[in-house]
Amino acid sequence: MSKKLPALRSDKEAEELLDQDLSKYIRAENLEPFPFEYRPKQKSVNLRISDELLKAVRTAARRRGIPYQRYIRQALELALRQRETR
Repeated sequence: MSKKLPALRSDKEAEELLDQDLSKYIRAENLEPFPFEYRPKQKSVNLRISDELLKAVRTAARRRGIPYQRYIRQALELALRQRETR
């Protein structure tokens, strides 16, 4: 069982925590990848889709805990990567 993370009262305490081995607090099987978007968005796109599709996209994004527009962007990127590997 993982040890509970201590309450941190300052940046210094957080830095000290990060300087030590965190394996007693975190188990590898409990980790999930967290996608982080580095590139700034320069263009905006208007897209017409059905109410049903938008509702499904928003539901799926909510389940993943991300904004629906980011979910759409990730779906497009994934589709393009899969297409390139064929």
